[in-house]
Parts: sequence; structure tokens; C-alpha cells
Amino acid sequence: MSETDAPGPMAVSGDQPRWLSQAERAAWMPLAGLMIKLPAALDAQMQRDAGISHFEYMVLAGLSEATGRTLRMSDLAFLANGSLSRLSHVVKRLEQRGWVRRESCPEDGRYTNAVLTDEGYRKVVASAPGHVETVRALVVDALTAPQLRQLREIGTRILSNVDPTDDCGAAK
Repeated sequence: MSETDAPGPMAVSGDQPRWLSQAERAAWMPLAGLMIKLPAALDAQMQRDAGISHFEYMVLAGLSEATGRTLRMSDLAFLANGSLSRLSHVVKRLEQRGWVRRESCPEDGRYTNAVLTDEGYRKVVASAPGHVETVRALVVDALTAPQLRQLREIGTRILSNVDPTDDCGAAK
């Protein structure tokens, strides 16, 4: 619904939703489409070119950038934006391919670490150029430098509302 066919965007009564104005809906609809189509496009490229899902790539890439190519499973789940359960299934598949292994955390045996193997590192290095080119083609090259800064600010602000504990978009 929009404000033209709804009670209004700023309904005072707790019983009425705050409907989107035409301008708000015009901003929301492309974002909603982007949230569906961009992940599908990134996943399709990874499947086609590397034989892995985008999520699997994010797991491998996260490990490749970690100190010692090792992360606690809980930290890796957070980094890859997935649940611990989903990550466990993915890591099991990556283990079967010889790209990741699990080890007990030496600092605290209650935790499990995921470790990127040399073969896994070679896989992520081979997969990265296609991923980066796709990100560039679909997102980066479509925007000007000021728009990229705005995208970062907007993404960071929205992400902090969705998950206040996620600092993925924080300035580095």
C-alpha cells in the first residue's frame, strides 16, 4: 500500500501502520529488488565459475584473511553473515573437499576453530578474480565515487539498525 490508498504514513493510532509515502516506497522498492537479485547474481557467478556457492566463497575468503587462516566457528559465522548451524553444514562440505579442517581451539577447548588448508587457500585465490569482477560489474562500476561513499554510509546505517552488533561496514 502507499499513502494514496492507505490511512497515512504517520498514523497516530497504534492500530494503524505507518504506511510508506510515495517517496519512501520509491526508495524501498529498488532496495527490496536488490536484496533478492544481487545475492542470486553473485551466487550464480560463483557456481558457474568456481563450482561453489557465494556463501562458501565468503567462508573461504573470511578464513583466508584471518590470522593463521584460522577462526572460531562462531566468529566465522558472524563474519560470513550466517547462522552457526548453516556454517557447520558448509564447513562439513568444505572439509570433504579438503579446503577446511576443524580443530579444537587451543585457547579454549569449548570452541572449535575452522582452518583454511593450503588447498582451500588455492581455491579462494583462484575464485577471487571472478568474484571481484562481478562485484565491480554489478555494483562498483555503476556508481560514481561520491555515490560509493553514500552507499557505504547508507549500508552501514541500515546494517546497524538490522544488527547493532555487526561492524562489517565500520570504517577501517
